[in-house]
Amino acid sequence: MRSDKALPYPPIHACKEDYVDALLEFVTTSEILQTLCGGVHILDFLTRDPDLFEAILLPEWRDWLRLFEIPDILDLLMREDLGSLLQDHDGEPQSSLDVHESRVFLSNSFGQWRGGPLPPKSLLLYIVKVRGLSLNRSFEADDLTSDISKAHSLSRQITIGMKPKKAHEVKNFAAFVDSLVSELSATDAHNITHLVDFGSGQNYLGRVLASLDYNRRVIAVESKKANITGAKDMDISAKLAKKTIVRRNKKAFRMQHIEVQMVGDGETISGQTQLPAPEPRFRDFESPMDTRRTNPSLESSSDRHALGNIQYIEHVIKDGDLKSVVSQLHFNDKAKEEDSQPGTNPNESSGLNSNRLDLQFMVISLHSCGNLVHHGLRSLLLNDSVKAVAMVGCCYNLVTERLGPPSYKLPTLRPAHPRLDRSSSTYDPHGFPMSGRLASYQHHHGEGIRMNITARMMAVQAPQNWTAKECEGFFTRHFYRALLQRVFMDIGVVEKPSPLDPGTGNGSPRGWSGGGQPIIIGSLRKSCYSSFVTYARGAVDKIGEDSEHGAMITERMSSLSDSDLLGYHEKFKHKKHELSLIWSLMAFSAGVMESVIVVDRWLWLKEQQEVSDCWVQTVFEYEQSPRNLVVVGIKK
Repeated sequence: MRSDKALPYPPIHACKEDYVDALLEFVTTSEILQTLCGGVHILDFLTRDPDLFEAILLPEWRDWLRLFEIPDILDLLMREDLGSLLQDHDGEPQSSLDVHESRVFLSNSFGQWRGGPLPPKSLLLYIVKVRGLSLNRSFEADDLTSDISKAHSLSRQITIGMKPKKAHEVKNFAAFVDSLVSELSATDAHNITHLVDFGSGQNYLGRVLASLDYNRRVIAVESKKANITGAKDMDISAKLAKKTIVRRNKKAFRMQHIEVQMVGDGETISGQTQLPAPEPRFRDFESPMDTRRTNPSLESSSDRHALGNIQYIEHVIKDGDLKSVVSQLHFNDKAKEEDSQPGTNPNESSGLNSNRLDLQFMVISLHSCGNLVHHGLRSLLLNDSVKAVAMVGCCYNLVTERLGPPSYKLPTLRPAHPRLDRSSSTYDPHGFPMSGRLASYQHHHGEGIRMNITARMMAVQAPQNWTAKECEGFFTRHFYRALLQRVFMDIGVVEKPSPLDPGTGNGSPRGWSGGGQPIIIGSLRKSCYSSFVTYARGAVDKIGEDSEHGAMITERMSSLSDSDLLGYHEKFKHKKHELSLIWSLMAFSAGVMESVIVVDRWLWLKEQQEVSDCWVQTVFEYEQSPRNLVVVGIKK
């Protein structure tokens, strides 16, 4: 069902235009936001003098933050009643600061907070600003569909292979898509005939939409053949498709599969005969959902309820043009002859109308990575048959940059190819920002709003969902990595970072401010995180596999004993808490950056003359799936 608001902005803003104006002004004028979101990298934390904690935070912030543990700080950032705290500072109510937060922790009447001093007013005002400019992520299943039963249950066989998170996403988004299609049909806006799933993966969403609950025709577009094969197997396991039946002469088959054959004059060899591929009983694998067998009341229906099915298309999506996808679809022209033959079930065909002019697509996607959302939105303009789009994005770190070179983290580890060199110095027209509003926005740094890979990677964090155990784990990993970077700098593996310059906007285009090329370590075995020594040794072993730099790093690290590494840990271990505080502030602030990305996509739709309506709304519980915003566009 359509949301009442075009954007889920916080209620402190009078309208969506006021919200967008305030959002864009804040991201282009707030120096602390620009520094925390893209201007620094956690690898630089211990390589600077002074370190990042001292360099980027106000003295009053530093002094106060050191007094409290991380769970307390996270509560302050995301759940505390800031109005009451500011009232304690000023002695008067702060009614205008009533933002969308659920849990409340009240300070006492003596001007203290949790046994310590009140947070600095400047910190509170910054938190209020970030909260007030982050899109509201609250969710109600009743907002998805008028038939709420569909959003609350899925049959067990349909959920094969789904983890609880995936099942939550699929059941809610399927209910939303089905309700939206029905709403468009009821208002005579568009009669959607097929749902085109961009990046279908294992096709969990398409399988639900094509099942008896919804009976939708789904075109699953996926680039990886292995995913398509796995999805088809799951269709069979879920009893939504028939397994191919092969008829053989069993006697002849066994004779050809002997393990020892007599050759020539009595010699034997071990082997196995390769049989020719058997002829399948069915012409094609279309995952037909034969709803007329299971629901006789639909047998005479000629609308979409007569058939729900899936057709898989292997295709790499590089833009929004669906011509190559449509060209691979199996239309009924050829199937009509088979349908007229005795014993042929018409449901075995793809279910597509032979008159291609009658096709009306809605492009959908559940957690599209990188630019895939951009391609899906642009398909609304590039294809006459696409009448609507509903896209849920994720993996913002994979989005390219329209106004600057892409921020590859480590180009030297990529295969040598001239195309990589060319693309690293060109602007990608498919990247961020999409909208003309953001691309031409004037600010004191220049024209256009940029967002480097560090800012985009932080935008996929979900600090509201962090538990104490998870925090301890990843803060330890971050600290070890930052400490190892300090070791690398001291032994000459990496250069000293360049001077911190918030005036450059969102920092280095590479996404970090260190000198030279960043070293990517990635994940290590769990045992490597038992101490800094085991981490450093495990990391060097992994880096040693790099043909370009591995030998040099291994040689220089060999000069350090375990006691030397322990000495580093003892010297800097008190900095772990400060690093955790910085990372928490970065993740919290990045909620604004995710809002910018989503608003940019909505603005692009709003700018198109062909679009009659567009909006953004939540479709999942944030606790279950943090990337819970869908961008919807309807063509005139």
